Amino acid sequence: MTSNESDVRELLDRRVAACREKDIDQLMSLYASDIVYFDVVPPLQFVGAADVRRNFVRWFDEYEGPIGLETHELNVAVSADVAFAHMLHLDSGTRNNGVDGAVWIRSSVCCERSGDEWLITHEHISMPGTWPAPPAEEHRYS
Repeated sequence: MTSNESDVRELLDRRVAACREKDIDQLMSLYASDIVYFDVVPPLQFVGAADVRRNFVRWFDEYEGPIGLETHELNVAVSADVAFAHMLHLDSGTRNNGVDGAVWIRSSVCCERSGDEWLITHEHISMPGTWPAPPAEEHRYS
């Protein structure tokens, strides 16, 4: 493992720790000011640190206590100043309505290095679909 890959993995570990503790200031310190973030909740795209911060606070506020967040199948690709990672997260905890639950999410993260610091510049969250498949005729290509 290269030093750059190790640094990116550490950044992602800090991201998970900040989410678990709902530490918004620590979490946002890991993101570039011009972050572009795609999520599964409307408006689906959040641009800039202020929008992303509000979205994270909304998510944190859905839980009574800490958020259980486990990373699985982490893959990291790094070049000199750009890194890409994708992983699965198991998001769990007690919601404000008292229901304990867990959901799998997919996460893709792009990072850029400026000097000695890596920051997240793009993130895309998605959920495994349970949508019914469209009829077979809709799968045909012309």
